[in-house]
Amino acid sequence: MDALINELKEHIIEALSLDEITPEEIDAEAPLFGTGLGLDSIDALELAVMVEKHYHIRITDSEVGNKAFSSVKSLAEFIQNNSAQ
Repeated sequence: MDALINELKEHIIEALSLDEITPEEIDAEAPLFGTGLGLDSIDALELAVMVEKHYHIRITDSEVGNKAFSSVKSLAEFIQNNSAQ
């Protein structure tokens, strides 16, 4: 799980062009939106594209997306639970 979390942090930085942030600076349990990383709805779309591109999982429901994108850790859990085994 730790490897997936670190990989996600790197993908998030790349997908959202967050060049001023290092993976170590992202708290895996902090909110991605609002007070945590401060992302917005456009960033959510970029994250959905990143998840589909790298993990071949499509997020089509906003309720599922809200839960999955609540933190890096929740996104890692979502990917782990929805990956083809």
